Amino acid sequence: MNKAQQLESGLRQMESGTDVFNWHVPVIGISGNFREGDCTLAQAYYMSVLEAGGSPVVIPSYDDDKALVSLLETLDGIVLSGGADIDPDYLGEEPLDCVSVNPRRDRQELTLVRLAMDRQIPVLGICRGIQVLSAALGGKLYQDIKTQHDRQPIEHSQTIARGLPSHNVRLEKDSLLYGLLKTENLAVNSFHHQAVREAPAGFRVTAVAPDGIIEGIESTSFRPVLGVQWHPECFILENDRTMMPIFSWLVEQATLYGRAKKLHSKTIILDSHCDSPMLFDEGARFFEKNPKMLVDLHKMTAGRQDASFMVAYLKQEERDEASLKAAVSKADRLLDLIEERIGECNGKAAIATTPQELWQNKFKGVKSVVKGIENGYAIGHDIDNVDRFRSRGVAYMTLCHNGDNDICDSHKGNQEHNGLSDFGKQVVKRMNSVGMMVDLSHASEKSFWDALECSAKPIICSHSSSRALCDHTRNLTDDQMRALSRSGGVAQVCLYSGFLKKDGNASVVDAVRHIMHMIDVMGINHVGIGSDFDGGGGLPGLEDASWFASLTERLMAEGLSDDDLSLVWGRNFLSVWSAVIGL
Repeated sequence: MNKAQQLESGLRQMESGTDVFNWHVPVIGISGNFREGDCTLAQAYYMSVLEAGGSPVVIPSYDDDKALVSLLETLDGIVLSGGADIDPDYLGEEPLDCVSVNPRRDRQELTLVRLAMDRQIPVLGICRGIQVLSAALGGKLYQDIKTQHDRQPIEHSQTIARGLPSHNVRLEKDSLLYGLLKTENLAVNSFHHQAVREAPAGFRVTAVAPDGIIEGIESTSFRPVLGVQWHPECFILENDRTMMPIFSWLVEQATLYGRAKKLHSKTIILDSHCDSPMLFDEGARFFEKNPKMLVDLHKMTAGRQDASFMVAYLKQEERDEASLKAAVSKADRLLDLIEERIGECNGKAAIATTPQELWQNKFKGVKSVVKGIENGYAIGHDIDNVDRFRSRGVAYMTLCHNGDNDICDSHKGNQEHNGLSDFGKQVVKRMNSVGMMVDLSHASEKSFWDALECSAKPIICSHSSSRALCDHTRNLTDDQMRALSRSGGVAQVCLYSGFLKKDGNASVVDAVRHIMHMIDVMGINHVGIGSDFDGGGGLPGLEDASWFASLTERLMAEGLSDDDLSLVWGRNFLSVWSAVIGL
């Protein structure tokens, strides 16, 4: 059989009896080297990725930022490869004589790291790659360890074959590296004279050479990011698979990330409660990447989120006529601001008023913002304001906040009405009639039961977690959750630390624990997510809207199927919304 025949035979075998279109091999981008006008990549990098089960592609050096962002959409993981020194100018330093830089790579790779961090893309930095990680994220480097290190360094530029070890490093026993490689003393190779001097914030040192040089760092902020100073890929050249667990880890993380991306592409990803309009009131713009905001257009895009329910929040104030009139006016002003800020997005975001509009916007690549009101104090004494706010596109109203109002008692009030007031019962019925969802987050337990009995339509708790796991009056008891599910309603897990863990030191791990418990109690059809971002929500590992795809990965690891996740991320909430507006 000649080579042409072998090729045809191979193609037939690949496609015979196999749906090739259902294959999902994670795509791992490897930064290419650049020398003498050519983009190159050492064989060991892509051999190691292939052996670990990934599909390697080369990232050449270029300065087109739009192309780089587009490329990131196709990648499930990244390897930052070795190569020449980083230009000290990027470190804010003057160069030493020994520095030999590669300016074609530096800008692109430093940008690549920051974009990858925004998206929680798995990253493995190797040799120069660990230095790029550190430099991009605010760490410090030695330009030359022989002249700058305060101890006599060992030889870090070996001349033996690249697949052979030259010295040992000590791994921290509680580190990712130790968990992967199962040893405290690891034999590694070494080809460098620059090195990490200080790890950046959000990283820890996990491997150290005998002379104190840092040879391994990893993220401490729930990101799948690892850097090593040696060249683990080279060991495969000597048929030594000692380092393959590092590449297997990267491919496993990339597989999860790829699955999450695919899920987010085909279902609605919505957050049922955020307070960003409070920041709009201070001048913040939704289309700008704002470090003070947890939800903006950039973060929603990075987290692959489709819809945010943004509320006009009103603090509970006095209830005299003047104060009530001011509350109504403030609610209108905040709703105006939501419309203005979304209108500034040049068609990249739009106000949505029905579930159908959410889907239409998703298919057009447009982010949706839905208006809500937090605190029925906004309607004053005039029940006709319910109709007026609904005509303005308000999808739900939280009956109260942290204080009793004329509608009901708050979880943090004086139990003035012993639940819903007579006026409150009228409000609930009016909300039913005009198609506005009744939200019982912040309500007292008696108000909850009264509203559940009074409402003819399913109700929501837009941002409430489990009291069984965190004994706080803002949370729902298991009995409340069961009753809510029986009535066809939904409870949306709140990402506020104090409602997830009594000591207030919650992380994404605790959020997942609440989600899974509430699913166990209520069933998969009655649970969702209401972050409370920009209103106190946000956790390590779920810091803002850019982390939502990462949360999907964690829920996949808990065993939730794609259909389960589609329900939790949006379909459950949209079902209630559809029922309330009569669709």
